[in-house]
Amino acid sequence: MAMYKGAASEAGRAMHLKKKREKALEELELRKKKIEEELKISTMENKFAAHYDAVEQQLKSSTIGLVTLDEMKAKQEDVVKERERQLAQRQQERELQRQREIQKKREQQERQRRQIAALSFKLDDEEEEDEDAEENNNSEDGEKEEKGNSQESKEQDEDKDGPEYEPPVKRKLGKNPDVDTSFLPDREREEDEKRIREELRMEWVQKQQQLKNEDIEITFSYWDGSGHRKVVRMKKGNSIYQFLQKCLEVLRKEFYELRAVTADQLMYVKEDLIIPHHYTFYDFIVTK
Repeated sequence: MAMYKGAASEAGRAMHLKKKREKALEELELRKKKIEEELKISTMENKFAAHYDAVEQQLKSSTIGLVTLDEMKAKQEDVVKERERQLAQRQQERELQRQREIQKKREQQERQRRQIAALSFKLDDEEEEDEDAEENNNSEDGEKEEKGNSQESKEQDEDKDGPEYEPPVKRKLGKNPDVDTSFLPDREREEDEKRIREELRMEWVQKQQQLKNEDIEITFSYWDGSGHRKVVRMKKGNSIYQFLQKCLEVLRKEFYELRAVTADQLMYVKEDLIIPHHYTFYDFIVTK
């Protein structure tokens, strides 16, 4: 039975990708081997290559012509010993230098410690001297105060025993009158301000009430196709509605058709403005 394996182009593409992957793996292995060879240390002597190179160079420079094997070995041993001695000497010099630096640091620290200790001892001595002086002064002052107190108590006892003895008056501490305290909260001052404001408000209300109770003479004209001029007296505090009622009382005597009319059905026109009924003459006088 035959099996379907896909088109020939797909098979070729898969083969090409497989070869490409194998080639990439080979290149990766070659790179890894190359890096290992570069980083590999074959023998222990390679670590000391610089040392042996210097010995070999010195041996070459000191050996001239043909020599026997024993002489060669002896010279080689001498050169190696000389090289080791030089290395040991350098190491010893480094160690001595390091010890000198450590000793120098220790001496510097010790010097600083001595300076600090000397200063602290000096301060302590000064403090002790000051404390002793203060104690002496305090003891002398205490003795003087005790003597003075005993003498004062004796004098007070003598004064009390006298016939005209008066007890001392205690002084009360108060405010300095020369200091400006207007910026501080003061209950009395606030109450005074409230009282003054209330008095001024009541005074203003009374004046306005007097102004509203003043009489004013108003000339009006009833228009029913022709003008009918009349005059009424009103108070400044009366409203436009009250004014229209007063006008109706005057006009009903002449115009019978106004007997069934109320003030709500009339309008008050001032020049080209219709004045609402709730306004008063006082409003127009104040805002004039």
